Amino acid sequence: MLSCSVSGMPDQAPQRIIQSAQKLLAERGAARLSLEAVADELSLSLGEVQDHYATTHHLLTALIIEAYDSSAAAMEEADAAAEKQGKQPGERLLAAARALRAWAQADLAAFSLIYGSPVPGYDAPPETVPPASRTPAVLARIVQAALISGALRPPSRTLLSAPLIRDEAVAVFGQLPPAPYGELLERGIVLWSSLIGLLSFNVLSRTHDSVRDQDAFFDFGVAVAAEVIGLDVPLPD
Repeated sequence: MLSCSVSGMPDQAPQRIIQSAQKLLAERGAARLSLEAVADELSLSLGEVQDHYATTHHLLTALIIEAYDSSAAAMEEADAAAEKQGKQPGERLLAAARALRAWAQADLAAFSLIYGSPVPGYDAPPETVPPASRTPAVLARIVQAALISGALRPPSRTLLSAPLIRDEAVAVFGQLPPAPYGELLERGIVLWSSLIGLLSFNVLSRTHDSVRDQDAFFDFGVAVAAEVIGLDVPLPD
């Protein structure tokens, strides 16, 4: 067991290790994170840290799961609040996207860990999949609500001769949509990837040299991205 020097309460040791690792992640980046650095940060032996996270790989996995869960929770809470207020699907999408942006701005290191460059030598294990699926699940619920309510415009043209979607993605949505929305799931993945790309440009300062108002531009980008599925996102005046 880990000594009480971490927190005075042994059962809190894993969380204290995670907090230390998050601090080091922000300071050094994922590629330079190590159990030895965490042990030094907490004035522990390497063995004491390894009692909870055997390798840096295991520690990175815990950090990735934490990042996916916390970012998805922010989106879920924002969408639930918007839905409770009777907001339309486009408004719900904007609320969820804004929540993800606020989370990313507050923890850029965690955002970069899950949506930035891969960590050399690290392969994400299966236990990261359910947390990673929570973000597209939020978008899927909003898109499904838009489809059911009639808020979606049919596409101007059909681009696919056969579905490209995997069964796992269909399961997240619930079922394949009917015509004329047969490409909705593929278009939804384009929406998802567009939002992550927009977010990366926005929070990593890729647009600061060309855009005057970053908040307004982000909202505009969400509205433009939503057009790929035929959903109108109302923008503030």
